[in-house]
Amino acid sequence: MTEYLAAAANMQKAVDIPVVADVDTGFGNNLNVAHMVREYEAAGITAVCIEDKVYPKVNSFAATDHELLPVGTFTRKLATAKAAQQDEDLYVIARTEALINNKGVDEALDRCYAYAEAGADAVLVHSKKKDQGEIVEFLDSWDGRSPVVIVPTTYPQWSADEAEKHGVSMVIYANQGLRATIQALRDAFRTIYDDGTSLGVENAIAPVSDIFALQKLDDWLALEA
Repeated sequence: MTEYLAAAANMQKAVDIPVVADVDTGFGNNLNVAHMVREYEAAGITAVCIEDKVYPKVNSFAATDHELLPVGTFTRKLATAKAAQQDEDLYVIARTEALINNKGVDEALDRCYAYAEAGADAVLVHSKKKDQGEIVEFLDSWDGRSPVVIVPTTYPQWSADEAEKHGVSMVIYANQGLRATIQALRDAFRTIYDDGTSLGVENAIAPVSDIFALQKLDDWLALEA
C-alpha cells in the first residue's frame, strides 16, 4: 500500500485536479481497507477504486484465474471503507470483475446493485472483450442508482462521447500514458544507440526547461533568494 500511496500522493501534489487511485482489493481484509481509506484521505486523494477479487490479485488481462469474493464479503468491505472515511467528499468506487471472470452481465448487474446499496459512490464494470457489446448490455439494464465508470482498454474504438450517451459517468484511460512512455523511451534510446548521438531525437523530446517548469524551479530559487 505504501508504494501505491506514495505514487498517488505525488500525483495529487503535482496537479490541481482530482486524483482517482486504484487500490486493488484494498490491500487485505476489512481493517486493511479502513487503514487504507484513512491514509489516502490524509494524502488528499479524491477517490479510491476497490475491486471484488480475492487478495492478492493479478492484472485483469493476465491469463490466469480471477476468483471473485462472495458478494457479502465485498459489501462488508465497502461498508467498512465508507464507515472509516472522515471526509464526506471521499469517493469510493466499487469495481466488479464479474465480466473479467466470464460470469456474465447478469452477475455483474447483481453485484453492482449490491455494491451501490452497500454505500459505494459509483460502480466500475470492467471487460476484456474486443468490443463494447457486453458493457452496452450492462448499461442498458442498469437502473441508474449510482454513476457507472468504465475502462475501455481492450475496446479503444468506443469513444467517451458514445459511452456518455449510454449513461457512463467516467471513462478511465488506465495505462495509455505508461504505454506511451515505454514506447517513447524505446524509440529514443534505439535512435541514440543506432546513431551514436542524441541529435536525431532532440527535436522530438521535451526541452530541459520543461523539466524545470514541472519542478517549479523558479519558485524554489525565489524561495532560496
